Amino acid sequence: MTDRADMTATGVTGRGPALPGRLARSLRGAGLSGAALAGAGAAGALVSVRAAYPRPPRAAPPEGWPPPGPVPQGRLAVAVVLGASGSVITDALGPYEVFARSSEFFVYTVSAGPAAMLSGGLAVVPDYSLGDVDADTAPEPTVVVIPAVVSPASSKEQPLREWLSRRAGRGAHLLGVCAGSRLLAAAGLLDGHRATSHWSRLNGLQRSRPQVDWVRGQRYVQDGKITTTAGVTSGVFGALRLVQQLAGATEAQRVGRELAYPGWSLDGPTGIPAQRPAPRDLASLLAAAAPWRRPTLGVGLVEGVGELDVAAPFEVYATSFAARTMPIAAGRTVTTRHGLRLIAAPADATAPRVDRLIVPGVHSLDEVGPQLAGWAAGRGLDIGLPQADGEFSFDVMLRDLAAHADRATAHVTAKSIEYPAGHLYLAGAAWPWRPTTLLALTGAAAIGAGLLPAAAAHRNRP
Repeated sequence: MTDRADMTATGVTGRGPALPGRLARSLRGAGLSGAALAGAGAAGALVSVRAAYPRPPRAAPPEGWPPPGPVPQGRLAVAVVLGASGSVITDALGPYEVFARSSEFFVYTVSAGPAAMLSGGLAVVPDYSLGDVDADTAPEPTVVVIPAVVSPASSKEQPLREWLSRRAGRGAHLLGVCAGSRLLAAAGLLDGHRATSHWSRLNGLQRSRPQVDWVRGQRYVQDGKITTTAGVTSGVFGALRLVQQLAGATEAQRVGRELAYPGWSLDGPTGIPAQRPAPRDLASLLAAAAPWRRPTLGVGLVEGVGELDVAAPFEVYATSFAARTMPIAAGRTVTTRHGLRLIAAPADATAPRVDRLIVPGVHSLDEVGPQLAGWAAGRGLDIGLPQADGEFSFDVMLRDLAAHADRATAHVTAKSIEYPAGHLYLAGAAWPWRPTTLLALTGAAAIGAGLLPAAAAHRNRP
């Protein structure tokens, strides 16, 4: 007769060696749960990035794109390049407005294609193609502004890299804004030079491009005719420095005073905090990984709006992933104060649904215009006017972000764009609870799904 102890030892009762089997199934279930959660987060982040850089329009409207403005004589030409893979909006529009505010410069945009996409979903009609400059149809630039592009080393940006090398060979000043230094490095133009970039990129750049002397903790770095800047809004500093060198200190002082960037002064210190990743940065990662139920912010564009007024809402909300941004205007195109040609969704029955509408750069509802105001009224939307009177455009939008998302996201966004926000009073929720809750529910569902096989096996055991 078999002893009860022997039965236990051989696992007949299911309580001996069966334990490792159950443990293995549980571990496999936990692994599946983790993989499912990681997959959901990765898919969410991919959705977020694609929403920030949608494809530009493939064709012009029947009436055609508006033509570029006339080329004034006797001014220094500044070319703002727009990448074929998408460019960061403030990297491009910040220096654009700095130079365009001075009568010493003529600023134009140039790209490989007929339309270029900026972060946040705003498309631009470039004034010229790369070939136009090579063929002398467009003025040879004294200054070239290089914003961060999505794929700086890709084949898609190879024509731009070669074009930049030709401009450098002709003696142009190069202004690489934020991660625009990656494009310059990929073109080999930074080899043997000192340079800087966005703080989150510097470690990777030090490994991949050791032939460049990368500098941390500086608003901008100049080495000969190459100027590179820290993150995003630092491009304003770099552009003002070139205005000072090429047009004089008085002109730079005037433009800088008009812009009211906090902390800027002529010949002021260039040192900034050397940022590092921190736990609070998780707020932005959560928002990127959980795009579901993300609201859509309509950004109403009116004729003659300032370039930085346009950039601020798209930059702040695209960087934070707190809302999807959608340009809305009375017609399909809008021309900014200094001639930049933007593409928007017309305010008519075909316009997409938005949850909220703001119109930057205007002082009253009368300036919004009857078509845009009527469209908003027909959809039951109040119009927000985030006007920055006497302060930099990003101040009001960071306050808007804190009020409609949360304070943690606003602080992380300011850090990401390297904007000094210590003077701002930010009111709103403390933490991004929408993405946190969504990811927690997703995680609970993934854990439950992963443990189902182990639970079913345990229930079916004799």
